[in-house]
Amino acid sequence: MSALSSAATPALKAEILAEALPYIRRFSNKTIVIKYGGNAMTDPHLKDCFARDVVLLKLVGLHPVVVHGGGPQIENLLTRVGKKGEFVQGMRVTDAETMDVVEMVLGGLVNKEIVNLINQNGGKAIGLTGKDANFIRARKLLIQKKDAPLGDVIDIGQVGEITQIDPSPIALFDQGGFIPVIAPIGGGETGETYNINADVVAGKLAEVLKAEKLVLLTNTPGVLDKAGQLLTGITPTQIDEMLADGTLSGGMLPKISSALDAARSGVKSVHIIDGRVEHCLLLEILTDHGVGTMIKSC
Repeated sequence: MSALSSAATPALKAEILAEALPYIRRFSNKTIVIKYGGNAMTDPHLKDCFARDVVLLKLVGLHPVVVHGGGPQIENLLTRVGKKGEFVQGMRVTDAETMDVVEMVLGGLVNKEIVNLINQNGGKAIGLTGKDANFIRARKLLIQKKDAPLGDVIDIGQVGEITQIDPSPIALFDQGGFIPVIAPIGGGETGETYNINADVVAGKLAEVLKAEKLVLLTNTPGVLDKAGQLLTGITPTQIDEMLADGTLSGGMLPKISSALDAARSGVKSVHIIDGRVEHCLLLEILTDHGVGTMIKSC
């Protein structure tokens, strides 16, 4: 039990529940795509908070869909086998050996741990990768070099860009009362396996499912300006400016790009939130008190 819940009076608890009611009514039967990563995936207490939040969202009538990362776990196993992780523009360079590790960690260890955690907290979670039932189809991603002529690209191995997502498995799980937990691995046309950035998968899935919200958990308070101050609300135009002047860089690039694409493709609201905050999902979705940055579609 958290310190907040143990210290709260019955009257305060009732007030909090009453505050959540209009949000529950508003988002009932709506799809919420959640990218789960960062400290929320490694801190035991935050992991438990996340699982309980997801189960509660499902119980009150929302349809949470979880897409997870696993960077620290992948890095740990790579180190154990004597390999050093390398990134280009926020994307992991993935040779054949690294792909084996990625698939083992994401599709096995991490995915099943999240499924088990949600189930232990009263949910009905089911895990899958993009290769299951050809759910996510992908092709090789080539990254354009910065400040180079168009077509001057970097080959980063078995890293994929999404060509198609089939929403029918998610619809079946929703109808059965299941919470889908998705590992960001895709299949190619001739059976290749591709590592796909989890933020990218979450963003594209939110678009395909016509989700009400896309929520990206991070290890930062949200999107920060040059002075390091949190921007609670931001427009796509402002994001373009921050990308151009270098305010946003590194591992934030795939996250911001996915969020921007989703906001421009019909997802009603996109939230980049602080996954280090207890019950950040409930705070962001069911209360007046946000814990991050909301990207407005206009």
